[in-house]
Amino acid sequence: MLQIESDKRLFTKNNQPIFYLADTCWSAFTNITENDWNYYLDYRKSQGFNVLQINMLQQWDASQTELGIKPFAIKDDGTFDFYQYNEDYFNRAYRMIKQAYNKGLTVALVLLWANYIPDTWASRMPIKQLGTFPKELVLPYVDKVMRLYDEFHPIYVISGDTDFPNETVVTDYYLRALNRVKENNPNALTTFHIRGRESDLPKVLKESSHLDFYMFQSGHNNKFQAMTYQLAETFYEMEPRRPLLNSEPCYEMMGYSRRVYGRFSREDVRKAAWQSVLSGASSGVTYGAHGIWSWHESCLEFDSNIGEAFETPYDWRDALHFKGAWDYAFLKTFIESHQLFDLVPKQDILVNHSPEIRVAENDSYLLIYVPSNIRLRLSGDWSCSEIKYLDLEDKLEEAVTAVYSSETGQTMVNMHRFTKDALLIINKEK
Repeated sequence: MLQIESDKRLFTKNNQPIFYLADTCWSAFTNITENDWNYYLDYRKSQGFNVLQINMLQQWDASQTELGIKPFAIKDDGTFDFYQYNEDYFNRAYRMIKQAYNKGLTVALVLLWANYIPDTWASRMPIKQLGTFPKELVLPYVDKVMRLYDEFHPIYVISGDTDFPNETVVTDYYLRALNRVKENNPNALTTFHIRGRESDLPKVLKESSHLDFYMFQSGHNNKFQAMTYQLAETFYEMEPRRPLLNSEPCYEMMGYSRRVYGRFSREDVRKAAWQSVLSGASSGVTYGAHGIWSWHESCLEFDSNIGEAFETPYDWRDALHFKGAWDYAFLKTFIESHQLFDLVPKQDILVNHSPEIRVAENDSYLLIYVPSNIRLRLSGDWSCSEIKYLDLEDKLEEAVTAVYSSETGQTMVNMHRFTKDALLIINKEK
C-alpha cells in the first residue's frame, strides 16, 4: 500500500520512495467492460502508471454507455434513490478494483463528486441532475465502500471537482466523510479533489490531522494554464506541509473548456506536468486522455453541453495510445532514477523574465524546464558544472557549455538544437 513519509513530501511503497503517477478513468465502473478493463490495466501498468483515479459514483459528464449499470435504483423521474444500492454495481466495482490491485495498481476512489452535493457549482448546473446525496447517508455509505474495498488499500478521495460554498458542504459532507474514513482505518490515505483554479481548502479541512496530502487542479481552460505553476507554488507554501500533486492538468486532446475551438496537444500536457513538478508539486502528477476519463465509444454520444462543455472525445481505444502518456511515464522514471524527491523550487536563479520557464533543485541537480527555446541567463557561476539539455519529446541529449560573466554575476547558456521543449540538467556534483 502507498504510505507517506512523516513531514516529507513524498509517497512510499514497501519503504521505497515512489512518484505518484495516476491515470484519470473517472467513468470506469459504469462504462467499461471487464474484459476491456483488463486490457487497459495491462497497458497502463506496462507504461509505469501506479495509481488509477476513479469516481465511485456515476460520472455526471461521462460518455454514453450501453452497459446500463448504475450505483442506485432509479426513481420514476430518472434520479437516483440513494437509499437503494444496486449490489451488482458494487460487486462489479469490487472485481475491477481487485484486478487493478493484483496488477500492483492503487485505486484512488472519489467518494462524493460535486454534482451530488448541494450548493456546489456542479449541482447548480442547468442540466438534468441525478439527485442530491442525503447527508444522513454519508456515514453508512462510507462504511459500505470501506467494508467492500478497504482490503485493497485504496486512496480515499473525499470530494470530486468541488468548491466549498458553505458550512453544510464542508462539515456535514466532506469533514464527516473524512473523519469516518480515519475512524474505520487510521492508515488509509485521504485527500480532496478540488475544482479547477481553486487555491485553498477550508481551514477545518486543511488543518485536520486526518488529511494526508494535497491535490490541486490546473484544469482545462486554455486561458489559465499558468495555474500549473501558480497553484503548485501556492500549495507548496501551505501549512501543514504535505505531499502535493496536480490531480487534473489539461488532458491530452481535450477540447478547451467552454467549447473554445482547439485541443490540448501532447506538448501542452507535457508542459503542464513539468511546470507543476518543478514548481513544488514533485510528489506526483495525474495524466488524462480525452476518451479514457469518459470511456468514450465512437458509436455513442457525448453531451458537450454538460459541465465545462468539452468537444467530443476520441474513442477510448485510440485515446489509450496517445503518446503523452509515455511522456508522463518518462517523467516518473526520471524523478525516481535520479532520486529527485526532495526538489525545491528555485525560481530566483532564473534571470530571464519568463515565468513559464521553471526551476528547481536538490543537493545534486539544478533542473530548468524550457518550454520554448531561448538563451538562458542564470544567477551564479555554473560554468564548471556538467550541463546537458534533454529533449523531452524524443529523449535526445545535447551536452552544452556555459559562459560565466564575473561582471554581471550571471551564467549564459546557449539555446539547444531541438525544436520542442527541453530540460536543462546541471549536475552540481561534476
